[in-house]
Amino acid sequence: MDKVYICLNFKLNREMVCPLAQVEEVFKTTQGAVYQCSRKNCYWLEFQHSTTAFKISDFFLFKKRIDAIDVASMIGDASRSADFEIVMPFRTERCFLLSVADVLALKEILSGAKFAIELNSEVKKILRGGNVFAL
Repeated sequence: MDKVYICLNFKLNREMVCPLAQVEEVFKTTQGAVYQCSRKNCYWLEFQHSTTAFKISDFFLFKKRIDAIDVASMIGDASRSADFEIVMPFRTERCFLLSVADVLALKEILSGAKFAIELNSEVKKILRGGNVFAL
């Protein structure tokens, strides 16, 4: 995993090194990424050219909310109001205006991040337990 630094103005910028918050990449696609900050015990979502910080529990609630968006009904509904979904994550000042493509991209990012987080947790659990598996 790449180590990245975030400055406190909440803009992710690899060229600006801020020693206060070191983060590690959890999952990345061409559309965005999720980073984990061990110092602040939070996740950072980089999406739509901005970065949003989430407490751990809020991150997983946000993922559930995005997963609950019915993309099929967005596509099948001919009304203009169905073209976009507005999502305001809990305890953030961010508002996401998501098209169908944005919802799909965000679902991919969040699902990949959740998988990576759970996999890392399981690997650490196995290593702590001293379990060794023979092939």
